[in-house]
Amino acid sequence: MAEPTIAYIGLGGNLGDRRRTIENAVAALQGRADIEVLRRSELRETPPLGDVSQERYLNGVCEIRTTLGPEELLGALREIEDALGRERNGRWTSRTIDLDLLVFGQEVVRTAELTVPHPQMHLRSFVLDGLCRLAPEVVHPVLGEPVRVLAERLNGADFALDPGAPQLVSVAGIIGVGKTTLADKLAGLLGTSVLREPYDTNPYMPQVYAGRKEFALDSELYFLVNRAEQLARDTLAAGRIFVTDYVFEKELIYARRLLNDQQLTLHESIYRAFVDRVAAPVLVIYLMDSPEECLTRIHRRNRPYEQEITADFLTRLHSDYEQLFADWRTCPVMRVPAGELISGGDAAVERLAGQVRAYVATEERAAVAAVCENRTDERSKDNR
Repeated sequence: MAEPTIAYIGLGGNLGDRRRTIENAVAALQGRADIEVLRRSELRETPPLGDVSQERYLNGVCEIRTTLGPEELLGALREIEDALGRERNGRWTSRTIDLDLLVFGQEVVRTAELTVPHPQMHLRSFVLDGLCRLAPEVVHPVLGEPVRVLAERLNGADFALDPGAPQLVSVAGIIGVGKTTLADKLAGLLGTSVLREPYDTNPYMPQVYAGRKEFALDSELYFLVNRAEQLARDTLAAGRIFVTDYVFEKELIYARRLLNDQQLTLHESIYRAFVDRVAAPVLVIYLMDSPEECLTRIHRRNRPYEQEITADFLTRLHSDYEQLFADWRTCPVMRVPAGELISGGDAAVERLAGQVRAYVATEERAAVAAVCENRTDERSKDNR
């Protein structure tokens, strides 16, 4: 007899008596001699994933111990779904019951019939929330992070890979934290280039840092126009990875710190005209370090116009970034301590790049995700 394995099953449905159907599914799992139900999370009501008009779902996660192998377990889940009236009509359609194999021990499975861990579970709060209620320290076998860390990256939101959008990865953080250095290394590992902030070409910035406040609006508008041109949706190719050493929303952080009320009113009106034209990131890497360490780097790199920057100014910027990402729901945010990358060297950056690949919709990843969600539907249609 095979050694038992701990696995986690996603439970969901949005048709009929949702709660009763999920209860019946759990009972069917428990009724099998080769499956023992250990625990189940509370059920949570969530909106449908994607831009679709459907009834709301009930979702949860079940922890089991099983002597089945992963593909045998998949077959058992499909049998239970069919017995409970599951109609298979394609991806993201309404369903009476959905039983997804999320994690099977620490195994990684990539076959024509099954992908484990679930290829988009790290993008879905409604999955990670249930997992965190049961086993927050369970490590994702591919990403190498506890599920609680993956959940924190989503801030309660749900996302899906979208190959029809530019795959924009934005590195954010205060001055001196090492954004451009990290962006360059990631771009090299991901086979792309960096869209950099135009610091060296901004003719107004040295005067601003020298205390010439009358140039502050000119400087901020210079950055605004250049960033908007770089990130314009109609110029970035769909499905291609791009890396930036900034996040577009930093525009308002600096404008609110550097401009007077009259200048800020004008800047914000121009900002609003641009913001809907830029591509949203699919992932933000929020690079963090103490203001004191960042100030040391600023002095070390010795750009003349930066030498008047103070630790107090960096502390205020840090607070602004924390506030920005506290409510961020545009895309996942990976919080990365700069010190870990420095101490870990190239291996740490390579590991980070490996995680980034899980959040971007390359053609291969999008195909795997779509096939994973569709293959059992098509197989069941053929068998009816």
